[in-house]
Amino acid sequence: MALTRRRDPLCRGEAGSRGDSRVRLAAGVDRIAGEFILLWGWRRALAALIAGALSALAMPPIYAFPVLFLTFPVLVWLMDATAADPPAGFFGRFSAGFVTGFAFGFGYFFAGLWWVGAALLVEADQYAWMLPFALTLLPALLAAFWGGVTGVAVLVWREGWPRILLLAGMLSLGEYLRGTLFTGFPWNTIGYAAMPTPLAMQSSALIGLYGVTVLSLPVFGVLALRPLPVRRTRVPAMFAMAAATLVLFHMGYGAWRLSVVPGGLREGVLLRIVQPDIDQAEKWSPDMEARHFTTLLRLSSPGLANPPPGSEPVTHIIWPESAFPFVLTERPDALTALGEMIPDGAMLIAGALRVEPPATGTGAAGRRERVFNSVLAIDDSGEIVGAADKVHLVPFGEYLPLQEWAEAIGIRQLTHLRGGFEPGVGAKLLAAAAAGRFLPLVCYEIIFPGAAATGAERPDFIVNVTNDAWYGMTPGPYQHWHQAVVRGVEEGLPVVRAANNGISSVTDAAGRTIALLGLGRRGAIDARLPLPAPATLYSEWGNLPFFCFCVLFLALGIIAGRGRFRRDV
Repeated sequence: MALTRRRDPLCRGEAGSRGDSRVRLAAGVDRIAGEFILLWGWRRALAALIAGALSALAMPPIYAFPVLFLTFPVLVWLMDATAADPPAGFFGRFSAGFVTGFAFGFGYFFAGLWWVGAALLVEADQYAWMLPFALTLLPALLAAFWGGVTGVAVLVWREGWPRILLLAGMLSLGEYLRGTLFTGFPWNTIGYAAMPTPLAMQSSALIGLYGVTVLSLPVFGVLALRPLPVRRTRVPAMFAMAAATLVLFHMGYGAWRLSVVPGGLREGVLLRIVQPDIDQAEKWSPDMEARHFTTLLRLSSPGLANPPPGSEPVTHIIWPESAFPFVLTERPDALTALGEMIPDGAMLIAGALRVEPPATGTGAAGRRERVFNSVLAIDDSGEIVGAADKVHLVPFGEYLPLQEWAEAIGIRQLTHLRGGFEPGVGAKLLAAAAAGRFLPLVCYEIIFPGAAATGAERPDFIVNVTNDAWYGMTPGPYQHWHQAVVRGVEEGLPVVRAANNGISSVTDAAGRTIALLGLGRRGAIDARLPLPAPATLYSEWGNLPFFCFCVLFLALGIIAGRGRFRRDV
């Protein structure tokens, strides 16, 4: 493809200085594109790595999403360079495409997930040796999904605007696969970059996270319309107009939905969310059990027994994941203390370990007790009246792949629980008296699109209990909180979030913050419970729109292209 300064449909018909400036801008973009298209070997891989790393700036807590308008076109141009290499057979071309996408993905995931290594420093004497592996293997595994889809894309790569749709469809499919296969890990899916605020989150109520991802990538890639193919048409101008229309719809629909989603609060319900900010290194110390439990009781207690005149009584107290530094059912004294603390008619909702006695059996699993990471509902008499178990466990944190083999050679997951946690059998709603019914989601369960799908019975709100103290004052807790808020918007449900060290919050069905306690703070916040919105299109149709857009983009990317990409040097 020759890189020229000739006018094209994007600037044809302009006159005077305005037309000249557009010509100069187009020529400048062409020159930049040409520099990337001419890269080869390690230089191409390095450029992809740097562009991917810069793309992570679009994620919380920075939210610099405009960077993707630069980095995604760079990926397209690097794919142009890959596709323009002399043919080397099926495997050779696939490998070249894989390397380009893998390098971009590795940079993105390394820069966006470096904070995962902080968990290994909580007990550095035991786990610090794993830090280099954690910092490289996790990004490499996730980047392999991107490499796989770009490897396929380069086999059918075409010139012009169709290649942008092709890459958007393939990369979105790769995002879906990494969020689904092998237990899934959809952290920092690209679509979150298009949803930095409640105004920009509302499209997820229509098409979900993956739908926003597949529609946002062509918008981010609009600069890759340059350089134009030798055979020019008006289609690039139409593509740019379509991208602008998508942006206007995205923001316009957000403004409309924010105006119609009920901002009402449930009468007779006042939540108290407790954030104890307990150091992870001390959390399970036997010497600190009494102190930690006392801290939780103290933060929960002000005004419970004797509310100030004219104030509403607290009806629900929310504690974070694994709040109790012991197994609650083995401590009748703790249940008694809870019964004395919880006001009449109120309820405590708390994360806790739940233990089942050994089952009858001959295998090793049958001779040990089963431990669940659970959410318990406790009434004003200190009685456990409801329990739901975590279904989606964290690999290497709560269980090990090939658990028995790994333990036999001395490897342990971060929780030190021999045999690992047991997964729950499925999502379960719990009753919360006047507040209605809620869906408990423990820790990172809430990052999975569709996690709130419970069949015909719809919850009134979501309770997300978590312990992000493993990751300290890093971007991790901010990213986790942002994903939890988007999950509520997808489903049209309020999200009540209690985190050990933050971020604890109450957000309504449109993602608007009702109350918030920031990262690294100890305390409690009181807030009214927002009302749910009507069921969203996403809650009814799931990822069907996403798959339709993927098929459309892939078909256009393959069929509408006029010829294999080439470069003239």
